[in-house]
Amino acid sequence: MTLFSAAATLLLILDPFGNIALFNSILGRIPAERRRRVLVREVIFAYVLLILFLLVGGRLLGFLGLQQSSLSIAGGIMLFMIAIGMVFPKSGVTFGAESGDEEPFIVPLATPLIAGPSGMAFLLLLASQHPGRLGEWTLAVTAASAVTAAILILGDRLLGLLGNRGMRAIERLMGMILTLVAVQMILNGLSLYVANLRTPV
Repeated sequence: MTLFSAAATLLLILDPFGNIALFNSILGRIPAERRRRVLVREVIFAYVLLILFLLVGGRLLGFLGLQQSSLSIAGGIMLFMIAIGMVFPKSGVTFGAESGDEEPFIVPLATPLIAGPSGMAFLLLLASQHPGRLGEWTLAVTAASAVTAAILILGDRLLGLLGNRGMRAIERLMGMILTLVAVQMILNGLSLYVANLRTPV
């Protein structure tokens, strides 16, 4: 996987277009002059979480005794479930401020809405498959997080420009692409598992 494809896949996983409506709802009670600061702060928190998972991914796999094949299959399944939700959206739990003008802090914006389990699993997979390319993966996380922040900051304008239907169309298109990525991850995991079975101990 190249630097560009890793950044693009991670951007699809972070799903900034799908999060615009949720973020606007959660930050709706916060004064407009503080909304952007809160949003940038939460993106930074999510970025730090993703980098931590990237750096400790290989060690975590070794500590838990997990194989790359199992992580690839599990990550593919998680991505597939998220992609199906993007293509066929359903009503779910909505997060909001607990009371008054209370600002969200880390949860639910930084995690799980941005840095969710699927993104962490994807970075664990990259770190385990190519531990010598952590610098490239760090750049991929940085690029994907920067684009996510820009899209979320411009969320109000994009929502007004494209409308709800336009946003849903973009999210479904991203979901279709993510479905292909998820299926490929599952196939890679299965082929790696079969190869391990054929390898003599």
